[in-house]
Amino acid sequence: MSYTVLARRYRSETFDDVVGQQAVAQTLKNAIEGDRVAHAYLFNGTRGVGKTSMARILAKALNCLTFDKPTAKPCCKCESCIAVNEGNDIDVIEIDGASNTGVDHIRELRQNAIYRPARGRFKIYIIDEVHMLSTGAFNALLKTLEEPPEHVKFIMATTEPNKILPTILSRCQRFDFRNIQANDIANHLKKILTDEKMEAEDILLRRIARLARGSMRDALSLLDQLLSMSDGKLTLELLDELLGTPRSELIIGLVEAIGQNNLSAALIQVDKALQEGLALEQLGQALQGHFRDLMILRNCPDDTELVDLSDKTVREKMAEQAKMFDDAALVYNITVMEELLRAVKTSGSGRPLFEAAVVRMTVSERFSDTKALIEQLQQLQSAPASPSRGNPVTQSQSAPAAPAPRPAALVKSETKKVSDPFNSEKKQFTPPETLDIEFLQQQWQNILSEIEKRGKKSLVAFVQLSQPLSWEEQTLTIQFRPEQNGMRSLLQDRPEQMQEIGGALADVLGQPVQLCLASVGAVDTNRSGKTARGKTTPDKTEPEPAIMPQAKPEPKASSAKMPPGAKPSQTEINEAMQEPQIRNVQEILGGKVRHIERGKN
Repeated sequence: MSYTVLARRYRSETFDDVVGQQAVAQTLKNAIEGDRVAHAYLFNGTRGVGKTSMARILAKALNCLTFDKPTAKPCCKCESCIAVNEGNDIDVIEIDGASNTGVDHIRELRQNAIYRPARGRFKIYIIDEVHMLSTGAFNALLKTLEEPPEHVKFIMATTEPNKILPTILSRCQRFDFRNIQANDIANHLKKILTDEKMEAEDILLRRIARLARGSMRDALSLLDQLLSMSDGKLTLELLDELLGTPRSELIIGLVEAIGQNNLSAALIQVDKALQEGLALEQLGQALQGHFRDLMILRNCPDDTELVDLSDKTVREKMAEQAKMFDDAALVYNITVMEELLRAVKTSGSGRPLFEAAVVRMTVSERFSDTKALIEQLQQLQSAPASPSRGNPVTQSQSAPAAPAPRPAALVKSETKKVSDPFNSEKKQFTPPETLDIEFLQQQWQNILSEIEKRGKKSLVAFVQLSQPLSWEEQTLTIQFRPEQNGMRSLLQDRPEQMQEIGGALADVLGQPVQLCLASVGAVDTNRSGKTARGKTTPDKTEPEPAIMPQAKPEPKASSAKMPPGAKPSQTEINEAMQEPQIRNVQEILGGKVRHIERGKN
């Protein structure tokens, strides 16, 4: 005797046996008991959720020979019920819409519909995948579907109701079948294994239920495969072997390397996984699922059932890994893997794409969002200027060009130790009576934080990335890093903001402060105000604005107008580079002018 797969052998036979679709089953039972059965039904839902099974149950309920009228509880033992279960009942005609799409098939159906059933009460047509019918076939079915003979019932099933003509939909009672919940699938699988006299771990059944994604048929098919591989007991290791999923140790090691920003180790782990014969899609799906589990563990209790992990050691290890990432990083990594899985399907260079994605996730902290930088620059440019509450502050004459000073973090060992200016009990900033450049360099970020605490966060944004260069005669000269020269230029064009920042510094430091900007490449000075070459810095008692010299624009080569879309000339490029906004963006982000939009006039 041939083997019958579980999906057929354990198919629901009555309304009470239906799993996960109790609302639909109860509605149909009420319609039968109240003698309000419609002439046409449309069952909609994803694959494997019970549409065809429900159609057969309804057919048995209408034609069961044990009762003298339709019943909500068919006997499943009479000749009609048995024939319906086997799919060969003469009065229940099952039609595959995918292979009977033409008008001729529907015309044949209409011609046969006029004849009464051979032994049952109704002639029932079950049309599966009805959305595959052609437009002509639908139109041929319209009249019969709207006013069928009293002995004809139509039950149609589809996974894509949007492809069915509205004129067909309006003639049917529609029932939407939802995806079956994972717990319902797991419980049903456990009952089946009991009947099959097989043992399985509960965590395995939940894993199969989640892999089925709401489809009972998919879950039963997967269970069938496991039964054919097992020798008496089903385990997670057997499932991993069947699906070809990577070992948990391999994924944990790869994620560990990504979390530690260890690019070399991450790429080695990828190579090791591929050497074991794993496909890129399998590895990508496993990695994406691991990041998903970490996201759940970060935001749910440790014993949450949203993560299927029976191994306590693995769960504890993943809980530790979850602390290595914030929520934004995990969401980013999941998105990167989703983009990768789509690209791998259509690309012939799957491995380079996969390794590039691993690099993105590993070194993501080094990347800068250019859009965010431009938005920040625009916000600073549009920030309103306000009058100063401190001493008047001007910009100094540019200091001699020289290598930029090292940040205070790099010269810490060369400077003397300064006492902590923060009162640990009162948490108040208490600067020393005598200020020097060493104190200002070491406590610069603390000083800015104090300004921010006093409600002047917008001022801190201008000088957040600067460093003190010199302090002489109550004049503080600050220096920006070369890559932040755009911010320096922006501040240079805003003397009102300079005054307000100086006033805020004066409030925090407890003495008058004049704020000056050093030119690009100015050298650090010592407490006496001398440079490394032994020369004093320019006198800052009457400073002049430190305006960057601009290249003199070239004269226009010709007065003739250039046509729209023509390649820009060098003269046009030079003129464009003198625009303040373009100059600021170019100094921050780099780049060249490659295209110029010209007006028609």
